[in-house]
Amino acid sequence: MLESKGVSVWFSEKDVALGSSLLREIDKGLAKSRVGIVLVTPNFLRRVQNEGIAEKELSALLARDLLVPIVHNTTYEALREVSPLLGSRSGLSTKENTMSDIAAKLGELVSPEVC
Repeated sequence: MLESKGVSVWFSEKDVALGSSLLREIDKGLAKSRVGIVLVTPNFLRRVQNEGIAEKELSALLARDLLVPIVHNTTYEALREVSPLLGSRSGLSTKENTMSDIAAKLGELVSPEVC
C-alpha cells in the first residue's frame, strides 16, 4: 500500500538477497531510511522479549528521530510493558484506522513536501 502511494519501502523479507548477512543488510537498510515503521503485533512483542534480531532492529530504530509504531492485534499498554520507549511514541492502531488510512497517513508523513 505504501509503495502504491509512491513511498520507497525497504523490507527485509523482500530486500535481503539469499546468502547475504541478514544483520548487515538490516543495518544498511536502517542507515538509508528516513522513517522507521514498526508493526507491533503479539508475535513482535514476543520476539523483542527474546532479544533476537527484532530487539536489535528496535534498538537501532529507537535512536532515530522519526519512528512510528503501528499497533495491530495488540494494545499500546502491552507494548509499553515490553518497550516503554517505543510505547511512548505517537503512532497508529489498526483497531482505530484501516490499513488504507494508515498507508495514506504514512505516505503524507514521508512525502517530500513534508521533509
